[in-house]
Amino acid sequence: MSKRALDFYQEMNQRRSLREFSNREVAKSIISSIIQTASTSPSGAHKQPWKFCAVSSPEIKRKIRKAAELEEEENYRNRMSDEWKSDLEKMATDAHKPFLETAPWLIVVFKEVYGLDSLGRRHMHYYVNESVGIVCGFLLAAIHNAGLVALTHTPSPMNFLTEVLYEIHFVMTEKISGIFEV
Repeated sequence: MSKRALDFYQEMNQRRSLREFSNREVAKSIISSIIQTASTSPSGAHKQPWKFCAVSSPEIKRKIRKAAELEEEENYRNRMSDEWKSDLEKMATDAHKPFLETAPWLIVVFKEVYGLDSLGRRHMHYYVNESVGIVCGFLLAAIHNAGLVALTHTPSPMNFLTEVLYEIHFVMTEKISGIFEV
């Protein structure tokens, strides 16, 4: 057990967030396996209050980038404190997000604030934010384990993404939690 724990720590300690991606193709089957692995995450009452949307379409990724950059410009101009912007300087990041188009896949994580039964009646989900946070950790570990890299992208607010993704995936019970560039 000690060896397995140390081996896993050493493997995960090599994980890094990157802002430059190869546009080399990644098979859809790999992304599907990564999402299946993430879905083994625990959740309140095993309700699994999350959904994933994997995007590889260059057209949709371009739309996401444009919308994200507009939102980020607003963040940098009016929402972020000077301290926050100073902390980001060492990472050489700004409102420009070319990786949203370059990365072969974007995995969007949705949190489902409540569920609907077959008759359209609401049912409760428990510990939604905590459960979605845990599934995102599993997702990052699965991405790394597959030999890929990722960047978490969580601008606030995420409303800009709703319009872009509405045409391919949107349910009123869901809110966008984050984007993982893979």
